[in-house]
Amino acid sequence: MRFKKILDALVDQAKLEIKELDILLAENGIAPSPKPADRPQVKLEDIPAGARFTDPEIAAAIAADTATGIVAASQAMSQCIREDIAALYAKYHLTKTALAVRILEMNKDKGWLIPPPLQLKRPEPVNA
Repeated sequence: MRFKKILDALVDQAKLEIKELDILLAENGIAPSPKPADRPQVKLEDIPAGARFTDPEIAAAIAADTATGIVAASQAMSQCIREDIAALYAKYHLTKTALAVRILEMNKDKGWLIPPPLQLKRPEPVNA
């Protein structure tokens, strides 16, 4: 259930960002890009078993996408010449960071975060 709540929060945040940025573009005389058509709803049973993504795969993808969003918000914020727009991206940055923490906690709790193996024995240096 926690996974579904995080996914819903990510979707809600994305919709909010689209709405706020479309308003900002319209206020400045820029036509927002057209929205793609909504995809039809599909039942889980209609998707073949081999074609479904597993929960750990989805969690890894949203963790990576959220990290990319944090970097993009930070970059946009640092390049702004208007304080109001920089503050808007700072808000997005903060929200994405909070969501990233929730995703990390969920991945750890469910055992989906696999740490890399430790290198216990260091290789001998080669003298040439």
